[in-house]
Order: sequence, then C-alpha cells, then structure tokens
Amino acid sequence: MKKIQDYEFWFITGSQFLYGPETLKSVEKDAKEIVDKLNESKKLPYPIKFKLVATTAENITKVMKEVNYNDKVAGVITWMHTFSPAKNWIRGTKLLQKPLLHLATQKLNYIPYDTIDFDYMNLNQSAHGDREYGFINARLRKNNKIISGYWGDDDIQKQISKWMDVAVAYNESFNIKVVTFAGKMRNVAVTDGDRIEAQIKFGWTVDYWGVADLVKEVKAVSEDDINKKYAELQKDYDFNEGDNGSEKFEKSTKYQIREYFAMKKFMDDRGYTAFTTNFEDLAGLEQLPGLAVQLLNAEGYGFAGEGDWKTAALDRLVKIISHNKQTGFMEDYTLDLRKGHEAILGSHMLEVDPTIASTKPRVEVHPLDIGGKDDPARLVFTGSEGDAIDVTMADFGNEFKMISYDVEGNKPEKETPHLPIAKQLWTPKQGWKKGAEQWLTAGGGHHTVLLFTVDSEQINDLCRMFGLTYDNLNLK
Repeated sequence: MKKIQDYEFWFITGSQFLYGPETLKSVEKDAKEIVDKLNESKKLPYPIKFKLVATTAENITKVMKEVNYNDKVAGVITWMHTFSPAKNWIRGTKLLQKPLLHLATQKLNYIPYDTIDFDYMNLNQSAHGDREYGFINARLRKNNKIISGYWGDDDIQKQISKWMDVAVAYNESFNIKVVTFAGKMRNVAVTDGDRIEAQIKFGWTVDYWGVADLVKEVKAVSEDDINKKYAELQKDYDFNEGDNGSEKFEKSTKYQIREYFAMKKFMDDRGYTAFTTNFEDLAGLEQLPGLAVQLLNAEGYGFAGEGDWKTAALDRLVKIISHNKQTGFMEDYTLDLRKGHEAILGSHMLEVDPTIASTKPRVEVHPLDIGGKDDPARLVFTGSEGDAIDVTMADFGNEFKMISYDVEGNKPEKETPHLPIAKQLWTPKQGWKKGAEQWLTAGGGHHTVLLFTVDSEQINDLCRMFGLTYDNLNLK
C-alpha cells in the first residue's frame, strides 16, 4: 500500500470543577484506563492519545487549536464522563477543522445497585452529559459522528475503527494529487467537472500533463529494472502466452512494465497519488497502459480511465479507508436481463484492479480494438463474491454529490474465452430494475468504484465530514 503518514487520535474527556478535585482525578484515571485498553485491544487501526480532562472554555479552545495545527492528529474523540456545560465547548468546536467523534459511553456497563450513591452519580453522568454535549453540536450544525454503547464491546470498537479509517482518509484527501495524462475523453459529460471547486471542497489537486512528458520517462526506464520486474511477475502471476509467440508475449509484457516504472516515477517525483489515461491520446506510446495500471492499483494508486479525474481521486480516497483491500475502479459494461439472473457485468478495457481478484491473475496479451496501438498485456481474473457497494462522484454544477447503492458481488456464470479481460458481476440489492432506475434518475455515472471492504455507513461518515450530499439509493 502506498504509504501515508503515521496518524493518531486525541481523546478529550468532558467535565467541570463543580464536582471537586477528587472527582476530577477519578475522571482522568478512568479516561486514561479506557484509552489504554482500547489501544491494547489491537482492534483499532490507529493509536489514541489521552489529552486532557476539559473543564473550561479556555482549555477546550486551546486543545482544539492544537488539533488543527498538528498534522499527526487525524481527529478528536470526546467522552462526556460527567456533565460538561456545553457553552464551554462552543468556541473550540467552531474552530475544530478535523473529524469529531462523540463517544457516548460509560466507564462501567452496568448499574451497581448495591453500592450506588451520590458520589457514584456525580462521577458517572454520561447519560446527562451526552445530552448537553449532543445539543450544542447539533446547534452548531457540526457534522460529527456519534457512537453510543459500551466502549469495551467488540461492535463498538469496530465502529470506532471504521470511523478512524474514514477520518484518516478525510485528512489524506487534502494530499491527493491527480495527474491526467492527456485530457479527458472528448464529448463525454460525466467525466467532466469543476477542478477548482473540487480542490476547495476535497483538497484534490488535478493537473494536466501531456503524453509527451510521460514518454520521456518511458524511454528512460532501464532494461535491468524491467527484467527484474518481469522475473518478479512470473512468481506472482501465471503467464499465459496463448496464441502469441514467446517473443511477442515477452515484448508486450515488458513494455507494460516500462510504462509502469515510468508512471510510478513520474508520480512519485511530483507527489501524485492518482492518475488517469485516455485512449484517444496515446501519442508516442506503443500500448494503452493496461498491466501497468493494474500494478499501480495493487500498490494503492488511484485510477480511472478516459481522463475521469473525479473517479481517480475517489478511488485513491477509498483505498486509504480500506487499506487497499478489495476496492477498484469499475465501469458498467453489459447486462444480464434474464429473470432470476439479473446482473451487471463490470469491467474496463484493460485496467481492472487486481485487489478484487478471487482467482490468481493471469498475464495475457491480446489485441485491443480501440486506441490503434500494439496488443497490450493485461491481468485477467475473476472478481469476488459478497456484500459490496458501488459508488460514484457526480458534479451537478451547483454541488458535488456522492451516489451509491449496496450490491451483491458475484462471479460470472461462465468463462468468456473471447473476452480476455478481468470481470466482476454485481446486482443492486434492491433488485436490478429498481436499482438501475434509481441510479439513472439520480444521475449516477458509468464510472464507479466498487468496494467490498468499505460500507455505506463509512461513505455517509465521509460525506458528512465534507458537508457533501450523499444519495444512498438503498434508503429510498
């Protein structure tokens, strides 16, 4: 996975001075114990750091400013152990520019009926404090996450873990740089969009570079690097020469390796983490990048075809959430409309992400009836089965909108000997007909990202962090 910086989350516990110093000492002790046990559980993808017991508007405001300016901090987790007057939180919460999780929990998961007294009541007022704190966040229109339940339960820790992954992706979104090798496909509407607004809203930088700039890098790749990578791929994948002679197969595969190294170096030297290509502009390239793209996908670079920078950036974003597990650029291709078999066959010309493969990919070389270039090598494999979501980003001029529906991922019923590309089958969970009509009505595009390891709750959390409209078609 392409590396991101190390992140941590700060844990802030709400209280006040009215309970006295002994209660505040207990509040801090309990908070530190919860943080320690959460970290020791090994169920969270990022560490939590206890920061303070917040008792005044001044120390709350100060710590929120520190959160904003510390690049290592991905977000804040707050717990109202006792009753924390919400006016104290107004200034700091308004200033906070990073994701906020309100953990509505309690130190113990039971009521000690035999020993409960007013000291216990003073110390354990989460039920009271959560309402006060929840109100002010709602009043401030804060798009924070709320997780309610016992902090020690597996399901609560899983929810925290999922939110952490989204919060990190939100922070990393402002580091996403997309290079479009050539422009977008001519006359296509859905792949267009407002790049300036995308940078304002999501932090994405989108830059055009001519294919000639890439060709310079292609020519500079060393033969030694190509040969080493070729030997490595022979261990990782099956090589299927098919009707090609050995010389043609090796030449085509090695040219894709050359493109892989060239694009990787081009992006790494300039800080790009996602990219697009365009079969309408391949001047100076011998092949449309296929295997080259797939190898970069496997390393965590975002991608979309035909210059679709929005989907390329989205692909990179969800790869961060999923830790690059079973996510990838996809395109609706053709349909099975038989009763009881309704499904969408998704694929692309060449560039299907191998992280969704359920079979060992094969390197194959075949003609491509588009682009007018040499026969390209590509990975051929079957996609995965299981619950997934299909997501797209649309620009409607006055707003960006995320559109998705839950799907059931399936494998194609048969092999496709005359269609030598990677393939993924899926069906909207509300049924193909209803799903298709909802998707078309919402204005969803044909380029999507298919996610097996990210769910609708996480996409909703992400949209809330950005203040973005989320059209989840399964809720209609």
